[in-house]
Amino acid sequence: MHEPVMRSEVLDGLAVKPGGRYIDATLGDGGHSLAIMERAGATGRLLGLDRDEEALNRARERLAPWVEQCEWAQTNFSGLGRAADECGFNEVDGVLFDLGVRSDQLDQAERGFSFMREGPLDMRMDRREPLTAADLVNSLPETELADILWRLGEERGSRRIAARLVRRRADKLFETTTELAETVAAAAGGRRGKIHPATRTFMALRMAVNRELESIEEGVTAALHRVRPGGRVAVLTYHSLEDRLVKQIFGRHIGRWESLQAGGRAWQGTEPRMERVTRKPLTPGDEELKANPRSRSAKLRVVERKEQ
Repeated sequence: MHEPVMRSEVLDGLAVKPGGRYIDATLGDGGHSLAIMERAGATGRLLGLDRDEEALNRARERLAPWVEQCEWAQTNFSGLGRAADECGFNEVDGVLFDLGVRSDQLDQAERGFSFMREGPLDMRMDRREPLTAADLVNSLPETELADILWRLGEERGSRRIAARLVRRRADKLFETTTELAETVAAAAGGRRGKIHPATRTFMALRMAVNRELESIEEGVTAALHRVRPGGRVAVLTYHSLEDRLVKQIFGRHIGRWESLQAGGRAWQGTEPRMERVTRKPLTPGDEELKANPRSRSAKLRVVERKEQ
């Protein structure tokens, strides 16, 4: 069990209180949920969501002392709205999203997330889903493949890499992570910087397979509608695309005041109205960075629902 990223900052950002009702939209192994329930106490309640059945099982074990106060749902956070309504969590005090890929998933070769270990080219967070990374690499037209690498991975060599992938698959379809990594590295001209040349390609394919940006939009929007006035939504992001999208979603609901020609002002924005709790995203402190280097890219944004 790993320590949850920015544990104290998350608890303070959510303003967790005794007897509160909370949703952990990305349960993982339950580290954040455990911290929430320890503070929410004997009358607190929690709904934990995760698309990975293994993660749900581990979290249930970790949260055994609070089992009577918890509900569970195997779903991506894009299904938050439906799960919250079905489980009676349609009005809560806080919702947490931790958008990082779990370390245990990266470390399992059979999950296919990492080029550091040979495994099937899978990348599905929910193994019930039919689409794998191999399906995308072996079937998408070259232009669509290049678009995914550019849009989701911000890969500057997207066209060159996509062309090499299409030529390679004409001879033999991709089956493993190492086959893909070696082909991308060859297209990129080998390692030149601090990161492996296949890093952005793997990230882009993972995001495409799991519809990560679409799910963020759906899940965070649903969360904003499920928190009661004074309730908070906290989101931990780990790269610029996620952070930019969360900032945009929050911004639409924070809105702005516009002057009227006839005098006075009118608020322009999307309901429900929110206000920033964090003016700038919070980042891990030095001690946490030393203990958990994988947290180095984490950013925490928090908003609070206003009275209507």
